[in-house]
Amino acid sequence: QVQLVESGGGLVQAGESLRLSCAASGRTFDSYGMGWFRQAPGKEREFVATITPKGLGTYYANSAKGRFTISRDNAKNTVYLQMNWLKLEDTAVYYCNYLRPSDSYINPQGFDSWGQGTQVTVSS
Repeated sequence: QVQLVESGGGLVQAGESLRLSCAASGRTFDSYGMGWFRQAPGKEREFVATITPKGLGTYYANSAKGRFTISRDNAKNTVYLQMNWLKLEDTAVYYCNYLRPSDSYINPQGFDSWGQGTQVTVSS
């Protein structure tokens, strides 16, 4: 059974930082690319960042470049998202997911099963 448990969200002021974590289980973690996605109120879920199975390659949405860093610890089956210089428009529920083998790292969809997400709210 696939499980994705996101944590680390919260309420912060613009310019501050947060580190999100995602504990994954149910698949052979180091065989899959992983991604972070987000969904703001009234908007569709969108790609934020992805990382290759061994962590050698990372890819970012334009909105995340230069501010966010994705990383993974395969020994802990965990993927992280370090978010710096947060902006009001980063407010969203953040989700992680395994990437399907057919997924592009710059336009991924992820598998159909999602976790509960973690809320990030950035205030002015």
